[in-house]
Amino acid sequence: MTPEEFRQAGYAVVDWIADYWATVAERPVTSQDRPGTVAAGLPTAAPAEGEPVESVLADLDKLVAPGLTHWQHPGFFGYFPANTSGPSVLGDLVSAGLGVQGMLWATGPACTELETVMLDWLAQALDLPARFRSTGTGGGVIQDSASSATLVATLVALHRAGGGRWREVGVDRRYRVYASTEAHSSIEKAARIAGLGVDGVRLIEVDPVTRAMSPAALRAAIEADRAAGVVPALVVATVGTTSTTAIDPLPQIGPICAEHRVFLHVDAAYAGAAAICPELRFGHAGLEYADSYCFDPHKWLLTGFDCDAFWVADAAELVQALTVLPEYLRNAATESGAVIDYRDWQVPLGRRFRALKLWFVLRWYGVEGLRAHIRHGVALAARFADRVRADNRFELVAPHPYSLVCFRLRGPDGPNERLLAAVNSTGRVYLTHTRVAGRHTLRLAVGAPQTTETHVDEAWELISQAAALAD
Repeated sequence: MTPEEFRQAGYAVVDWIADYWATVAERPVTSQDRPGTVAAGLPTAAPAEGEPVESVLADLDKLVAPGLTHWQHPGFFGYFPANTSGPSVLGDLVSAGLGVQGMLWATGPACTELETVMLDWLAQALDLPARFRSTGTGGGVIQDSASSATLVATLVALHRAGGGRWREVGVDRRYRVYASTEAHSSIEKAARIAGLGVDGVRLIEVDPVTRAMSPAALRAAIEADRAAGVVPALVVATVGTTSTTAIDPLPQIGPICAEHRVFLHVDAAYAGAAAICPELRFGHAGLEYADSYCFDPHKWLLTGFDCDAFWVADAAELVQALTVLPEYLRNAATESGAVIDYRDWQVPLGRRFRALKLWFVLRWYGVEGLRAHIRHGVALAARFADRVRADNRFELVAPHPYSLVCFRLRGPDGPNERLLAAVNSTGRVYLTHTRVAGRHTLRLAVGAPQTTETHVDEAWELISQAAALAD
């Protein structure tokens, strides 16, 4: 493909994406196709001769788009938001076009330095503690997801807990990771990958109302483990849990970790974006105790997947835990000690120029534009919660500090399961569920930039009508 051919094909692809965004609200949120439909529509082998971009776009319309769940749909209320935006797509396009491999400063100086500055910009916008800035002992890096951030935090915690022995001899003691019963499953996976096994994770009970970790239970678990010869290595506190957006109490958890010299990682994958608004920073109280922190701009901050912002308070400790330097990667810049090599801040060696899309988003919207987006989502969720609260057939199951509302029909699980299936079958909206205190609970998460009051009201109308038939 010549530059001119790329130019013409690129125009056509951008037009296709723009048309998709303009019409996504008219599509069913979820695919109406049966499993295997897309695969059956594809040829059994790659074409022998090249095809024009028009043919590829025609098959996008015919085969691919109908087989999608449309995460950018204004009626998509499932899971957590995972929304992109025009600036993010353009930044990704530039990144793909440059094809930079940013594993070392030397392999892409601007790739590294732009990322460092973008993470400092974000830290300032969220008012994170100064210890997370690159101007001090810490700094930030883009991981692919909060799951990877948790894995890195786990490895650094093991390095610290073992006094550096982990690098040389591996897991030679019984270590323990602590998280609440509401914490994300990635914590267990990270422990398993790190060689701790499922037994290496101790889940801490939560407050029955707030669904947040009990500091007293955490302290008791750590002290019991120490008495049994187990080494407490890591506490993962969550700001905005997956099921209900509960907020673990950092002001109480932090001193416990400090007292017992346990690494504290704070997972704010979804809710961290809200801290760009000063009035929504309540979840960050006590963050000064954290050794690491992460949130996903690719969830609620209009930056396309994958983009997790991960900070550490001690960058040297992180590098000590993860660095491996073969001869073929040695270079003058690295040897000087004056640059950051982000290969030492993550599990894989290679890395894309992901900071570009973050740069495009921050410059296009500005901090105030992103604040407006977050506030809009919070207001729409509050509007929906008011509808639930006013209907005595329903109950709110948990507080809704951000843009997720957890609710259910009063009574047994069966009607709630039927209600969810009926609402999603309309193709107009899509909700997901969880279990709270063992009860089947519906989740409505607002976040898509195209979602308006009209879409939230339509969701409530569909839910209200389906409720009458769910019993």
